[in-house]
Amino acid sequence: MGAAWTVREVLNWTREYFAGGGIVQPRLEAEILLAHSLDVDRLQLYLAPDKPLSPKERERFRGLITRRHSGEPLQQLTGEVSFFGLRFRVDNGALIPRPETEELVDHALRLTPRDRPVRCLDLGTGTGVIAVCLARFLPLATVTAVDMSTDALELARSNASLHGVDDRVTFVCSDWFDRIDGRFDLVAANPPYVASGELCKLPRDIRCHEPLRALDGGSDGLEALRVLASSVPQFLAENGTVVLEVGYDQAESVVRMLEEAGLGSVEIHRDIFGKERFIIAQCQ
Repeated sequence: MGAAWTVREVLNWTREYFAGGGIVQPRLEAEILLAHSLDVDRLQLYLAPDKPLSPKERERFRGLITRRHSGEPLQQLTGEVSFFGLRFRVDNGALIPRPETEELVDHALRLTPRDRPVRCLDLGTGTGVIAVCLARFLPLATVTAVDMSTDALELARSNASLHGVDDRVTFVCSDWFDRIDGRFDLVAANPPYVASGELCKLPRDIRCHEPLRALDGGSDGLEALRVLASSVPQFLAENGTVVLEVGYDQAESVVRMLEEAGLGSVEIHRDIFGKERFIIAQCQ
């Protein structure tokens, strides 16, 4: 980059640099990273396209785009992600939330009463997005958020505090249900469901920069789902609901697991891409 490059020139150059590196939305990511680097809104880039960057600003931006070009996720570089209309902190200690999980939250909110106290359980909370959204949009809910990773739990706590719901979310370090007591009106989970042998085929930014323990579902991808399906009935309240996110080819297997465990009204729901992604069941 030259000594007096403007915002416009820097964005044009970065777009080409990112496109050459296989980044799918090169212009958008260039804008997001430049706005983050300058600590301004993206709108400001359009309002002042001829503003020259100082040497310090260029150096900071150069570091960010080099890391992104090498495969580091955009969300980890900015330290945040948009999820269900809210901003959440992210880092490399937990899986970056995906759009499909927003759909899981939408199903959970639709099925859970808002006009009475309810108990919710979020298994494998990671960044805490499911737990925080449940507490934020169900005003009478109390939520228990579970994860084996202490790093993930710290991140989830910070997100609960960020959105003002930390008084209604309890965080528990547990291997699924091991340290959980009581029954819940809603159990939600986005467990690891990628088969171990498929991990090497994941995109580089996921494979190299996100915690594989949050993705690795064992030899067939169903290891965690077997644990959840067999155990969840004893933790569901009367008429309680479980909502699970599963791999695109796992729905029928998970339905059988839940039915064998004694749950009824087991349904498969497709995501916005038409894949069988969510399983919803109720305690009979």
